[in-house]
Amino acid sequence: MKIQNYRDVRPDSEIPGVALHTVISAEDGAPRFSMRVFEVQPGASTPFHSHWWEHEVFILSGQGKVRGTEGERELKPNDAVYVPGDEQHCFVNSGSEALRFICCIPHNQNPSSAAEAPRCDQ
Repeated sequence: MKIQNYRDVRPDSEIPGVALHTVISAEDGAPRFSMRVFEVQPGASTPFHSHWWEHEVFILSGQGKVRGTEGERELKPNDAVYVPGDEQHCFVNSGSEALRFICCIPHNQNPSSAAEAPRCDQ
């Protein structure tokens, strides 16, 4: 069993304004999925991208939008988001404090693909 505060995990911050804390991964013995906590600063967004796996996302705090090919939807704390695989999407902070959310993904994926995608607001 592993228990830790996500703030004790050094974030990947290669996308400006976005901190990604991988709190559970294959290195912890999790056989199938990784759990990540994102913190998107006001005015920032994750890249507009797609991948074969679906997203299951839970909004912890802040205000934002999820953008897709069919438009955008408002996000607030306690919202759960499902993004099907291969659907273009990004998460945008539209509030005045950090947009914080949990995202679970399968281990079989390329973590650098999102960093190469254009920003959601471009």
